[in-house]
Amino acid sequence: MQMTYSFLLAAILAYSRSRKFFYAYYVFKILTSMFCEGSVHCLSLAYVADNVPEGRRASAFGILSGIGSSAFVCGTLSTRFLSTASTFQVATAMAMLSAVYMRVFLPDSIVNDNLSTPILSEGKLDGIVNQDEESDKKIQMFKTLPSIEDMLALLKSSLTFSQAAIVSFFSTLSDVGLHASLLYYLKARFHFNKDQFADLMVITGIAGTVSQLLLMPILAPVLGEAKLLSIGLFFNCAHMIVYSIAWSFWVPYAAALFSLLYVFSQPCIRSIVSKQVGPCEQGKAQGFISGIGSFANVASPLLFSPLTALFLSERAPFNFPGFSIMCVGFASMIAFVQSLMIRAFPPISSERVSNLH
Repeated sequence: MQMTYSFLLAAILAYSRSRKFFYAYYVFKILTSMFCEGSVHCLSLAYVADNVPEGRRASAFGILSGIGSSAFVCGTLSTRFLSTASTFQVATAMAMLSAVYMRVFLPDSIVNDNLSTPILSEGKLDGIVNQDEESDKKIQMFKTLPSIEDMLALLKSSLTFSQAAIVSFFSTLSDVGLHASLLYYLKARFHFNKDQFADLMVITGIAGTVSQLLLMPILAPVLGEAKLLSIGLFFNCAHMIVYSIAWSFWVPYAAALFSLLYVFSQPCIRSIVSKQVGPCEQGKAQGFISGIGSFANVASPLLFSPLTALFLSERAPFNFPGFSIMCVGFASMIAFVQSLMIRAFPPISSERVSNLH
């Protein structure tokens, strides 16, 4: 569903970028984000967790994130060479291609009679289900939808899971705060323009791609997710502090190279969470962590954007333009300290989560 909506959103601006179509895009984007924001990412993580053994999940999540980073780099570079109209047309074509590929080639990871079969599944349904049976299946499926009580039970089911949720919140809070403030800070401090900022994004994306595709599959089995998570959060905090005290225009470029190590944090959090639930709760658990991140996405600009505006203005209490970036680094430090308390406890079964509720 989210893939279809992504295609429709891009198609609106690919067709026209007039004021009416922009407002149509904006309204449609708000409505779809209310119900489907982040679902592609968390469902893809759940799909990988269902199909990859526990010992290889950290590496698999890292490779998945690395592929996403490479797509980000390609998308950023393509905008430098394509016109505005062509950019939205290419985005629409890619969204359509990904939706078709997913529907045709990806079977359901968990076979369930209540779920529909993919187009190219090995088994075929014998006969046609009558209308009454379909209605019963729909009612049964809606009964399995997670509720707030299920989410609270999931959060209380494991100390490791709750610690990972706290780490995810403060990590996302700091990441979003940095992205919301960095462009304004670099523009005021070193007169960066959008092209230089895009260069920083490309450097970060390339370094993160190389690290997740090459380094993480080697380090994850040796160090484990918990240690690798702490390493990633430490360098995430360090690179934000370096941004805040940058004394020359080249320092942000050097700080962007820290992405070689701080990109470990998100795949490790997802891997730790996946091992704390059974196969039937992977989507629920990954969706919960995505929900924590969405809440941080809302809270972070409300906290750090006014602080950035204050310290970049003439009304600043003291002369420290990067003070808001420093505060973002402190939020990342909280996540780092919490990550040091995570221990690799044995995974819990799906029956344990269900019984707790």
